[in-house]
Order: sequence, then C-alpha cells, then structure tokens
Amino acid sequence: MQELMPATGVFSLLWLLIALPLAGSAILLLGGRMTNKWGPYLAVSTIVIDALLAIWMLVEMMGQGAEERTFNDNIYSWVFAGTFKVDMAFQLDQLSMVFVLLITIVGALIHIYSLGYMSHDPDRRKFFGFLNLFVAAMLLLVLANNYLLMYVGWEGVGLASYLLIGFWQYKPSAAAAAKKAFIINRVGDVGLSLAIMVMFVTFGSVSFEDVFGSTGQASEGTLTAIGLLLLLAACGKSAQFPLQAWLLDAMEGPTPVSALIHAATMVTAGVYLITRSNAIFDAAAWAATAVVVIGVITMFMGAIIGCAKDDIKKSLAGSTMSQIGYMVIAAGLGPVGYVFAIFHLLTHGVFKAGLFLGAGSVMHAMKDNVNMRRYGALRALMVVTFGTFLVCTLSIMGIPPFSGFWSKDSIVHAAFESSNLVGICTVLAAGITGFYMTRMVAMTFYGKARWEDDAHPHESPAVMTIPLIILAIGATFLGMALLFWGNIETWLEPVVGFEEGHVAIPELLLMAITLAVVLIGAAIGWIQYARREVPVTEPHGNLLTRAARAELYGNEINDVLVVHPSFWLSRFLVWFDNAWVDGFVNSSAAAVGGLSGRMRKYQTGFIRSYALSMLGGAILVVVALVLVRLS
Repeated sequence: MQELMPATGVFSLLWLLIALPLAGSAILLLGGRMTNKWGPYLAVSTIVIDALLAIWMLVEMMGQGAEERTFNDNIYSWVFAGTFKVDMAFQLDQLSMVFVLLITIVGALIHIYSLGYMSHDPDRRKFFGFLNLFVAAMLLLVLANNYLLMYVGWEGVGLASYLLIGFWQYKPSAAAAAKKAFIINRVGDVGLSLAIMVMFVTFGSVSFEDVFGSTGQASEGTLTAIGLLLLLAACGKSAQFPLQAWLLDAMEGPTPVSALIHAATMVTAGVYLITRSNAIFDAAAWAATAVVVIGVITMFMGAIIGCAKDDIKKSLAGSTMSQIGYMVIAAGLGPVGYVFAIFHLLTHGVFKAGLFLGAGSVMHAMKDNVNMRRYGALRALMVVTFGTFLVCTLSIMGIPPFSGFWSKDSIVHAAFESSNLVGICTVLAAGITGFYMTRMVAMTFYGKARWEDDAHPHESPAVMTIPLIILAIGATFLGMALLFWGNIETWLEPVVGFEEGHVAIPELLLMAITLAVVLIGAAIGWIQYARREVPVTEPHGNLLTRAARAELYGNEINDVLVVHPSFWLSRFLVWFDNAWVDGFVNSSAAAVGGLSGRMRKYQTGFIRSYALSMLGGAILVVVALVLVRLS
C-alpha cells in the first residue's frame, strides 16, 4: 500500500481538473443563445487547459519516489453519520494519472475535431456542453478516493452518454439508442451500488484505503460477492457480455461521441474499476476467473460482429467490444495482467480514437453515409484520412512496430502464463482482428468507387485532419514509449502489483506465431474484399454471417430473457394490484359503507326508539347477570 501524501503544489489543483469542464458545461447549457458563437471554443479551452495541467502533474509526479506518488486532496466532509464518514476527496496515483492523461489529451483532440465536424449543427453549443460534462464526470470517476464518490462520477458518465447518444433525438433510432444505453447501464449500476453497500456492512467504510487494507479480515465468500457485483458494473459500462447490446446502437450519436465513448471515457470505466479493485480480485479467485471468462466471450463476440457489419461505425463498435475483452482478460489474470490491461487501454484509446475520427472524416465526405458498400477508391481523394486510418489499423491489428503490437502481444504473453487455452483464444481473436480491419480498409479506400450519385468525396478541413495526424503519431510511437522509455510495468506496479510469469513457448516464437495468425486473417480479408468486386447490395451470407449481422442475436436474447419476462411480470403485478390490493381496499371500503348504511337506519331521531333500545339493552344485561349467577 502506497503512502498517502498530502496534495501540495500543483497537486492541490486536482479539483480544478473537474471544475473546469464542469464550469464550461454549466455556462454552455445555461447561457442560452448568447454562447452560440464562442461557446464551443470555451469548451475546447477547458479541456486543453486540463491536458496541460495533467502533463504538469505527470512531470511533478515523476520527480517523486516510486512509493511517494499517491496524493490525496481532501476538500471537505461530504457524508457523515455516526462513525461512518465519506470525504469529498480526490486521489492521484500512477493509475489515475494515466487515465487523466488519456481522458484530457484524447478528449482535447476530439473536442478540436468536433469544431469542424459539428460546424453546421444548430445545436452545437449544447453538444459541446454535453462533451464537457462527459469529460468532467469521467475525471471525477477516476480521481475519486472512495467508491461512493466514484459512483457519482459513474452515474454522471451514464447521464452524459444518454444525452450525447440521443443528441439528434428527432431521429427515433437515436432516441431509442439513448434509452437502451441508459437502461442497460442501470442494470450494471445496480451491481456497483450493491457492492458499495456490502463494503459498508463488511468494512464500515467505502474509501479505497480502508477497503483494500481490510480485505484480509473479510471472508472469501464476501469478497467473491463484491467482486462479482463489481464485474456486473464493469460489464454495463464496458459493454461486456451479457450487457453489451447497447454499444452498437450507441453509434446513432455524432461520431465524436463515438470516439469519446470508445477511446477515452465510458467503455474504459469498467477496466478501471476492476484494476482499481485489484486487492479484492486478488483475494477472490472465483471472481477473477469470472472476469477472464467474460472477457474471452466478449472478445470473440465483438470480433465476429465486426467481421459482418457494413456500417463502418458499428464494425468499429464491435472492434471495441473485442479489444475491451482483451483488457478484461488481462485484468482477470491478476498481478500478471493488470499492468498490460492498462497498457492496452492506453494504446487502444489512441488508435481507436483515430479510427472513429477517421470514419467520421469519411462520413463527412460521403454525406453521412455509413455503408461501406457505398464507399471504395477513397484513398486518392482523402490522402490524410487514408494514411492516418491505415496507421491506426496496423496498430489495432498488432503489426510491429505500431503501438498495438506491444500492448496486445503483452496480453497474449500474460494469457499464456496463466492458461494455454486463454492464450490460444487471444491469438485466434487477433487473427479475426486482422480480417475485419483489412476488410474495413479495403471496402472503404480500395476497389472501385461505389458512391451514390450525390456523393462528392473530398478531404476534411485541417481542424479535423490535424487531430487525426496527432493520433496516428501516437498510434505509431506510444507503445514503444510506454514500454521502453516510460517503463509502464514499473510505473504501475506500486498500485496494481506486477508478477513476471513463465511461458513454455519462447517469447519471440509466440510473437511470430501471433503475427503470422494476424497476417493470415489480413490476407483472407484482402483477397475477399480488395481483389474481388464488392457488391453494393448486401449478399445473403451463411448462417454465421447472418448471426453476426444480427449482433449474434443479443437483442433477441435480451427480449426473451429480460424484456418479455418484464412485460409478463408487470402485467401480473397490475392484475395482482387490481384484483387483490385494490380489491381488498375496495372491499373493505364497501363493507364499512354497507355496515354504516345499515347502522344509519337505527338513528331515527325519535326519543321513544332510543328509550326502547336502552330498555332492551338493560333487560339483556340483567338476563346475562342472572345466568352467570345461576351457573
């Protein structure tokens, strides 16, 4: 456990990281039309300042000793009831530092890109206000020093995603997608809220320091329950099986939103939650095993879906599911894999942002058409977009020396250290990644032009291409920088731990096998989609292809297992309420009314009637006394 250092100097400005985008959001959303012209630039400025502040904090943190890099900034006592106390406090350590850098730097590039992408939208002031809110909520999530404050950021991310996914709410599909994402995430949020309750009952506290320091005092069953509840929460936010169905529908939002959700904010939250809670999962083997199983299932599901979708954004969304699956697998491996889960999260954040923004650039040129069957031959007309997209593609495929090669290879190696079966799964999924990404590049930039008549492809403006170039540079060099210069293993070890494992297969041979599988997948994709003519109309396809296009029937399964049973349950409850609850209340009221109606007949107002009643009562009392006396 690292020593908590008081936040001094630049670290006393932790609150400002959250306050700046939150203030920007408030000004934009409450300022009205007066902020239409300059509001978006204010939103960009808040995130750029945050990014510069984060870099300053990184430099200062690197000047501290390895065990003295956890800074705690206690703002005030937030919740206090008896001996239970929760502070409004922020914690910056090596783990939260890398997330702050990712969120602010990639977030700033997405904000800048959005200036061009959303330039003609009449509600762009509101859009940038929601973007600022999204970033502020995510920063609160990763900077909180306790689970209750993290939960506030967790819910804030859910709210902002709902607002952004449904930004074009005049489209029924966008409104439905926003509701779907919100509801499915609430299922995961129940897991986090219950986990916090169990922590309170078990440890009497919800702060990271108290919970992690007391895991040895809790039973394995309790820790397993907490771990499984945290996993449920992670499945919701990170779109892992069985709560993955919202992610592809979320593509209904503007493309910068997709980039922000998939690269720097929402889907990374689940991986952060698991790695931050490493002390719990280290002590709960069954929960850790469940994490690996969920990761493997989702890794394959996302990859298979990505192979069949013709919507460029939905294909990338399937890719995100798969890549987050890789991270979840690594996080479930324990000290062998925590570091590499974060390593791949960082490289993925850069190249996936580049891919989504590149897709947005293509859509911008093709009048918002997302169908890759209506693309083709764009590489000569969109040179910058094509070049940056290709670099990010090579990175996600794991081609050396690009960033994704180093991080994904590290996960493959860690997987083999834990289980040969899990390791083989990661290698096979890498081959599928090579196939669907080559398919995407071939359908979009190669082959014959299949454009619609009103399409006039052109390169995007500099405000959109410059962020693409920066992200492509990161997709090329970030992996090497983190591994060799930044020494990501040593950097994160004090927070998440790290153990060097042993694999029977030599590391270089394992790299060569993985790369060969990727190249085989890429070759199949190239032959099928670059060497052959791509039909404009979607072919019927085989059973697996149809299943993949239907997202492996995730929505249908949810309908059968959740939606229809919910309808049946609600109908039963309505019937029970009408027939029994209301029936009991109404019957009681009717009985009282009937009885009072009959009793009212005896209230005649005649003195002789009352005197006769009193006489009758007196006679009954005398008769009763006599009977008692005789007995």
